[in-house]
Amino acid sequence: MIQVYTGDGKGKTTAALGQALRAIGHGMKVFMVQFMKGRTYGELLTCERCLPELTIVMSGRDEFVKKGEPEEVDLRMAREGFELAKKVVAEGGHDMLILDEINVAVDYGLLPLQEVLDFLRSCPLEMEIVCTGRYAAQEIIDLADLVSEVREVKHHYNKGVEMRQGIEY
Repeated sequence: MIQVYTGDGKGKTTAALGQALRAIGHGMKVFMVQFMKGRTYGELLTCERCLPELTIVMSGRDEFVKKGEPEEVDLRMAREGFELAKKVVAEGGHDMLILDEINVAVDYGLLPLQEVLDFLRSCPLEMEIVCTGRYAAQEIIDLADLVSEVREVKHHYNKGVEMRQGIEY
């Protein structure tokens, strides 16, 4: 099945990690590629220490990408992450693949939508695929078996609160 977590609210990656924890609890192995992320997020540190069944690989920089005008390094890193995801599927050693922020990578022009759709269609039926990020393309939504929209109602950023270690990263 293909799951999509999208929308402008906080919690899409967190929802995907919740799915990973549930899967690991039942003996499944999970692989996560984080597109457009380069900062050391808390989930990466936790998994390295406590969850060998969950592999997380970051495939991005800690700088913002300009929509429609990505730098060469951003294109290269997104491609490397996508090729790694293809390899994970081809090797067949994982039960769940999380493509964190892939919706944004597509929307920002780092990965071609059609190539992502073709990849999603080619994944084995027994492998759970989770796609996260704002701006999910309608074609990805249409292909998915489950779509949840996380909507912002209120956010502390609007009060000027900066990103907090352990909460936002």
